Amino acid sequence: MGSSQSTPKVTAHDRAILDLKLQRDKLKQYQKKIQVVLDREHEIAKAHLATGQKDRAVIALRRRKYQQSLLLKTDSQLENLEQLVSTIEFSLVEVSVLHGLKQGNEVLQEIHREMSIESVEKLMDETQEAREYQREIGDLLANRLTHDEEDAVQSELLALQGEALGQPGVRLDLPSPPSFLPPVSEEVQQAPLETKRERVPVPG
Repeated sequence: MGSSQSTPKVTAHDRAILDLKLQRDKLKQYQKKIQVVLDREHEIAKAHLATGQKDRAVIALRRRKYQQSLLLKTDSQLENLEQLVSTIEFSLVEVSVLHGLKQGNEVLQEIHREMSIESVEKLMDETQEAREYQREIGDLLANRLTHDEEDAVQSELLALQGEALGQPGVRLDLPSPPSFLPPVSEEVQQAPLETKRERVPVPG
């Protein structure tokens, strides 16, 4: 057995709008019929004039004028129906919006009840205490580290910050060790030799 689909509920407002639209469609169909009669009476009047029957042509034009008055009345009724349908549909939209605002207001009130002033102040106090505790631990560890260890900590911190910014290569800009020894003057190089030559052997 297949799963039965739920039928959408038709409200009184929906039925009212549907009835109005049906009346509107009937008026439009009536207008089309009147337009056919108008065209036909116009041709009849022309035909009577062509045969010299002026009286019959006048009668046809009078019937045509009467149908035109009916057409004007249906135009007015059709306009009123269109405005009524639009007004009802817009009112339903307003009701839906107001219902949504009401629900949103109830949610906000519930959130405000949960986040009272006392709970917010308590949370801020707990957060402040946690920050102070972390600061004390940090100061205590910093006092127990050597200068080189603290530099290493700062370097690692910069590297982590660089990774967070998408720049994993960021680190402390420390000088590179020299790849060669500094040059020594000739006097310094010859000093040990001269000293060795001046040494006097001690007799045994």
